[in-house]
Amino acid sequence: MPRPPSQALADVAETRLGRIAALAAPADKPQLSGFRLLPEAGHAFEARLALMRRAEKSLDVQYYLIQNDDIGQQFLRELRDAAVRGVRVRLIVDDLYAAGEDELLTGLAAYPNVEVRIFNPLPVRAGSFASRLVFSLHEFGRINHRMHNKLFIADNTFAVCGGRNIGNEYFMHSSAANFIDVDVLASGPVVRELSDTFDTYWNSEHVYPVEQVAYAQQEGAAAQRRFDELVHAAAPPIPVRERDVLGRTPLAQQLDSGTLDLYFASAQVLADSPDKLKRSLEESYRGSVTEGTLKRFNSARSSITITSPYMVPKPQNLEMMKNAIDHGISVVLLTNSLAATDEPLVHWGYARYRLAMLKIGVKIYELSPTLARKSLQFGSFGGSFGRMHAKVASIDGRWLSVGSMNLDGRSARLNTEVGLIVDSPELAADLMRLVRTDRLTSAYRLRLAEGGNDIEWVETDADGKETVHVEEPGGSWWLRLKNRLLSVFVMEEHL
Repeated sequence: MPRPPSQALADVAETRLGRIAALAAPADKPQLSGFRLLPEAGHAFEARLALMRRAEKSLDVQYYLIQNDDIGQQFLRELRDAAVRGVRVRLIVDDLYAAGEDELLTGLAAYPNVEVRIFNPLPVRAGSFASRLVFSLHEFGRINHRMHNKLFIADNTFAVCGGRNIGNEYFMHSSAANFIDVDVLASGPVVRELSDTFDTYWNSEHVYPVEQVAYAQQEGAAAQRRFDELVHAAAPPIPVRERDVLGRTPLAQQLDSGTLDLYFASAQVLADSPDKLKRSLEESYRGSVTEGTLKRFNSARSSITITSPYMVPKPQNLEMMKNAIDHGISVVLLTNSLAATDEPLVHWGYARYRLAMLKIGVKIYELSPTLARKSLQFGSFGGSFGRMHAKVASIDGRWLSVGSMNLDGRSARLNTEVGLIVDSPELAADLMRLVRTDRLTSAYRLRLAEGGNDIEWVETDADGKETVHVEEPGGSWWLRLKNRLLSVFVMEEHL
């Protein structure tokens, strides 16, 4: 069945959002785009809600994962409400986790003005998550490539780009563990470039209308009613504070007042092609988001501060870091500890290079799940544990890199990603306010033990008192053994 192509709507200047964005932009520098970091979960979700509720023409939405939980259901419900108002809604979801949510996605697609498309469908989509994977392994070479992009665009005027998927744990709404993450709100010319990347995926041969691949038992009005039943009881998200950790007010408040708190700067859009899944590992790296980001890192003259949940460097990346440090450039990494990570096998890949990074002078900090919830630096965790999920970096205190890309082989060669590099000292300074390593009480500072062949983890409390751990904090002996056994069967490029 043919998939009708479509493009982002261009006639948006007279929409409410279009007028607000135009008034906020500097008249003498129309080439610049506006930016604001969204580091706090409540404000990040509120920004998406504010844009959905004020959109008049279109919502283009692309996510690796939309969970069937309170946050995911409310998000999809808001998309439905926008469509009922007459807004065109286009939603792309990767199929790895979407296959179990056919009823939800086909119900949304049953509404007028809504289209839902699925990236790279698994050949077997019925049954449990594990059974779908097992019975799809005959096409492993194809299904091992996933769309990891996270992009939200309202009226082709405002965009939200960053690390967050849509689910409770990405917005401080889980009782067990929550992710620390960062998005960026964007306006201006860069949004139209992001819309072009969305259109490339929407019209790709690797994306299918959900109706073509889903196991749906209902259609039309019946499917709509079932969707309404599924999302009706979704609880509201956590309350939004009057100001976020950076002192910004909620976006809805700013949109309604017509006064936006944005930095204006030039930016570069980095986006992988959906055709990446057809290329060899070597070919897929060329022109990738990872290659573009590492080129920016390699241009540093004074400092590189990286926040990444998953970091598996290659020997050539170690050489790049060593060369930078030998030239007086500070290289700082904030990542997950073994106890904090949700991907222990990836952490094993990172840990293989950890001692070597310390020896060449990389300053490493590992987030502690228990220390994070004691600190308000990244928001309130309640009784849950904290995990790092942000993919952001500051280069020379001038450039900010933000997007969906992890610093590992999977992002470089297997998954597709999208991101921004923004030339804004103000935006980079906001990031550094969040990751002030000189007073970071939510993470361990790693250092070489006496003799230089072992690692120590230094915990610092609010009063500056240090506690030194000579063994890696968190994680059981069984987890370490399991990782070693599994690592025999996993290529490092797949981590």
